[in-house]
Amino acid sequence: MRALRCLLLVCVLLGVMAASAVAKDHGLTIEKSGFGTANGQAVDRYTLSNGRMSVAIITYGGIVQRVDVPDRRGNVTNVTLGFKDLAGYTTPRGDPPTANPAYFGAIIGRYGNRIGGAKFSLDGKEYTLDPNNNGNTLHGGLRGFDKFVWDAAPFKKHGAVGLKLTRTSADGEGCANPPTDCTGFPGNLEVEVDYTLGKKNALQIDYTATTSKSTVVNLTNHAYWNLSGEGSGTIYDHRLTLNASGFTPVDAGLIPTGEIRPVAGTPFDFRTPHAIGERIRDNDEQLVFGRGYDHNWVLDRHGDGLSEAARLKDPASGRVLTMWTTEPGIQFYSGNFLDGTLYGTSDHAYRQGDGLALETQHFPDSPNKPAFPATRLDPGQTYKSETVLGFSTSGRH
Repeated sequence: MRALRCLLLVCVLLGVMAASAVAKDHGLTIEKSGFGTANGQAVDRYTLSNGRMSVAIITYGGIVQRVDVPDRRGNVTNVTLGFKDLAGYTTPRGDPPTANPAYFGAIIGRYGNRIGGAKFSLDGKEYTLDPNNNGNTLHGGLRGFDKFVWDAAPFKKHGAVGLKLTRTSADGEGCANPPTDCTGFPGNLEVEVDYTLGKKNALQIDYTATTSKSTVVNLTNHAYWNLSGEGSGTIYDHRLTLNASGFTPVDAGLIPTGEIRPVAGTPFDFRTPHAIGERIRDNDEQLVFGRGYDHNWVLDRHGDGLSEAARLKDPASGRVLTMWTTEPGIQFYSGNFLDGTLYGTSDHAYRQGDGLALETQHFPDSPNKPAFPATRLDPGQTYKSETVLGFSTSGRH
């Protein structure tokens, strides 16, 4: 009898523990819905929710399509720029015609940011790429990672829900319409990007990749933020902090010169909070080149793990975005080339400064700048990168 009572007690305790685990995960959900067809493939949307905030991700481009978070009064709205339907992301625009020319919310690869002259060398061999940005390669070329449908697998684990996205970037990708002298990126690259939402209003993005040949890799996400709400106006009153004592100045084509310049005494000093519009029109050659901010900051890092990179606050709503990353740099782009021709999720036109991007990354043009942190990946190695976006609220000051 005593053994039976002990067995019953163990069963009761296990039941209590299981019930507790279920209760702790209460409010964590992931929902799947259809979002159209692209490249002859079905596109799905997965919505991750923790009961207080939600993140919608589509399998086309791994795009973060919506991020709904509360303000200081509990009012929830979407704070990332994007389109309400798939056609917004797949309809070519501009010259040359490009789908999603602003790269709203997308996974960027094989190389995020710019590669000067649309070429680089590895082990004495030159590789050439799509010259899709003033003779340079931007965000992987004409058909980067943002133009593919990814395989998706939702997951739920204790205290979090998430979405695993995978694809194989083929040897030679990076030449959408290859002439005989265009090689593309070398190697078959196996890529995985995991989006994970926990209970603390933080979206974690983990990037992993392996290659069959020596190559270069620089992955990031190109979400735009307006913490007052998507389509609500400019972000010039947002206050930004960047934990960076230096930045990489660029030439007129927005390619880094190779210099790491101190931010002290310049409009690029965000070591203490500054309103984005405060100095954006200053008479500074770098601001002229970028039509505002479109530069890479060199983060003040300590160790190899996650380090706080940026903090963005909207005084009006009280929403705060804090970013941590394992990357050495962050590109702050103040939406300078939004020109009113794109209409977003709320059917409002996006004009200059209506959103900003904070792209954690290795530095632009690193394959051609030996002094910059290396972006080379060899067979047998694993590329890993992690960025966490934490959402919170604060008072009026």
